[in-house]
Amino acid sequence: MRFSDPRLEPIWEKVRASERLSPENGLTLFETPDLLGLGRMADHAKTRREGERVYFVINRHITPTNVCVLSCAFCDFARKKGQAGAYEHTIEDMVGMVRAEVREVHIVGGHHPDWPFEYYERVIGAIRAAHPGVQIKAFTAAEIDYFWRRWKIEPREALTRLKAAGLQSMPGGGAEIFSPRLAKLLRYNTKAAPERWCEIHGIAHALGIRTNATMLYGHVETLAERVEHLIRLREQQDASGGFLTFVPLAYQTGTTKLVPRQTPPTDSLRTIAVSRLLLDNFPHVEAYWVVIGEETTSVALHFGADDVNGTLEDERIQHMAGAQTPAGLAREQLLRMIRDAGKQPVERDALYNVVQVWN
Repeated sequence: MRFSDPRLEPIWEKVRASERLSPENGLTLFETPDLLGLGRMADHAKTRREGERVYFVINRHITPTNVCVLSCAFCDFARKKGQAGAYEHTIEDMVGMVRAEVREVHIVGGHHPDWPFEYYERVIGAIRAAHPGVQIKAFTAAEIDYFWRRWKIEPREALTRLKAAGLQSMPGGGAEIFSPRLAKLLRYNTKAAPERWCEIHGIAHALGIRTNATMLYGHVETLAERVEHLIRLREQQDASGGFLTFVPLAYQTGTTKLVPRQTPPTDSLRTIAVSRLLLDNFPHVEAYWVVIGEETTSVALHFGADDVNGTLEDERIQHMAGAQTPAGLAREQLLRMIRDAGKQPVERDALYNVVQVWN
C-alpha cells in the first residue's frame, strides 16, 4: 500500500501488525490529506474481522416522548411540557407500533419530568408480553442517570429491574463528546458526565446487558476532542468488554445551527475510518444511514464500517433535527445499499446473531 502522506507509513505498519494505535496516531489520521489511504487502512482492519459481510437489522424506533427537562444547545427534538409539538405516547400506543417482522425495538426519549420509573418498567414489560420474540434495546446511559437524579433509583437497581422486565441491550446515545468544554458550551453538562456515562455502561456490561456507544461530531468540537472521546471509549471497553457497536452521529444543523451546514461526506468517511482503526476492541463500527445518507453509507462500507443499522421505522430524533433521509427503509433498500458497495448483506438481530445471509 502506498500513501501520499508519509506520516501514514508507520501507522500502516502498526495496523498490519495488529498493534494498538496511540492518541497521536489518531490525530494524524484525522488530519491527513490522504483520505483514500486512510480508507484503505480502515477497510483492511474491517475485512480482517468480517470479510465482506455487512450487517443490518429489521428494527423499529419508539420515542415515548419528546418532553424533556434538558435544554441541550444542539437538540431540535426536545420540547417542554405544553409547548407546541410536545407529545407523550401511551403504553398501548407503543405496543401497537411493533410489527410482527421486527427483530429489534429501539426505545429512546426525552427526560420526562413526571413519568415515574415504574412507567418505564411497564413499557418494557408490555412490549415483551405482546411481542415475546422481539429484542428490546432501550434507554441511554443519560436516561438511566436521570432516573437516579429524579427518582433516586441507582443505576444497578434500575438496570436490574429493566432487565427483569425484558430489556436486553442499551443504545449508546447521550455520550455527545466527552469534553467538559463542550458540555458547558452546549449546555449538556446537566446530563451524565463522561465518567458517569462510562460507569453506567460498565454496570450494564457486568449485568450481561450489551450496549452501543456513540459520538456526536461535525459541530464545534476539535479533532483532538474526537480522539479523546474515542480513546476513552476504548479504555472503557478494555475494562468492561460489553460494547457491541460504535455509532458515529453526524450533527444535523436543524434550527440550532451550531455550524452553518452539516459536515461534508468526506468528514463522515474520515470519522468512520479513524473510529475503526482506533477502536480495535469494538466488534463493529456503524455507518448510520439516517444521518449521512444512503450514498455516503455505501461508500463508508469501504472505509471501515460493517453495519448500516436497519429499517428504523419512525425514527424521530435525527429527522426532527433536519435529517433529509427517508423515515424508514425497507429490507430491499438496505440490501441494495450494501450490494452497491460490493459487500455481502447479513441480516442480524439486536445482539448480532445471524438471521439470514443474503446473496
